[in-house]
Amino acid sequence: MVAEKDIDAADWVEQDLLTKQEAGERLAEEIARVRARLGELRPGAENAAAVTMLARRLAAMESIRDSLQPVASEYRS
Repeated sequence: MVAEKDIDAADWVEQDLLTKQEAGERLAEEIARVRARLGELRPGAENAAAVTMLARRLAAMESIRDSLQPVASEYRS
């Protein structure tokens, strides 16, 4: 059995940054789709459950997106 070489810590940090950036981009695309869908739904009793579900989903995605964005104070010296 061949032991796998561990990835150096610096490589993990770089990979993590790429993953966060890519996740943020994909999340932004999905947020735009959900906003568009919410705009298409007409207010009314027949759409109330769908509107509520999409609004909750949108709020959750926006919260996650905001948590992925770096805080400016983290980069101040």
